[in-house]
Amino acid sequence: MTIIGEKNIKELVGEVVSDKMDQTCVVLVKSVKMHPIYKKRFVVRKKYYAHNSGNKAVLGDTVKLRLVKPISRLKRWNIIEVL
Repeated sequence: MTIIGEKNIKELVGEVVSDKMDQTCVVLVKSVKMHPIYKKRFVVRKKYYAHNSGNKAVLGDTVKLRLVKPISRLKRWNIIEVL
């Protein structure tokens, strides 16, 4: 996650795992965490619902997400770029 400037804009990079909904897709974001006691690294996977305006992102694409105000009950992220 990157924080840009003083506006505290949060961005994530992930892979589209579902695009069956209209103007919505599910993005899987992987991050590496370290256990505080045992110091072992492990991968944490989290799925986000993202607004896909124009249905430009398809299954398998790598996309960049940006946190926006709530669009619906589950969508708080917007796809800003298909990488």
